[in-house]
Amino acid sequence: MAEYIDHWRIEKFDPTWNPTGMLEVSSFSRRYPHYIETYLQACWQSVQSALKEYGVSCKLNVAEGTMTVSTTKKTRDPYIIVKARDLLRLLSRSVPAPQAIKILKDDMSYDIINIRKMVRKKERFVRRRQWLVGPDYSTLKALETLTNCYILGNTIAAMSSSKALRKFRRIVGHIESTSWDPLTIINAEYNRFSYLSVV
Repeated sequence: MAEYIDHWRIEKFDPTWNPTGMLEVSSFSRRYPHYIETYLQACWQSVQSALKEYGVSCKLNVAEGTMTVSTTKKTRDPYIIVKARDLLRLLSRSVPAPQAIKILKDDMSYDIINIRKMVRKKERFVRRRQWLVGPDYSTLKALETLTNCYILGNTIAAMSSSKALRKFRRIVGHIESTSWDPLTIINAEYNRFSYLSVV
């Protein structure tokens, strides 16, 4: 019997791989909408402490309306600055800070799907978006259960492993491009993946 190889597995970074740290300082800045300024000020302490664990400094500039992250001499993981940039992007899209901080983990990724571009007519877009949400958020809850993704907003911001995000993007594209009931599509995907995991 052949050995199973998980091609989607990401190795956790070990600080001993880079004992000397970063040679140059890298930084990213991102503007945020004015309406989330008070929320960012309230949760910024938790963002700072989460980034400090990885040796990344962050600054909230209220006067300019920007968030900045940069590497320090304590930074060991060279890819963490890209993860910190992703954190800023999620925070600027109103993802709650405790959820957005999870993007710093090695096995977490995110995807922003603009469902408005999938449908041309506005009436059809509104109807399909309502389908995607479902009554009492039932469709979104089913998608979150099936793909282990956290879902937010009209343009969908999803966070999970790369493998789950790939599955999620396929399901959302299928829901937006067909006139089928979303729960039928989700049930078909659930049956397909449970069959594949059994085989």
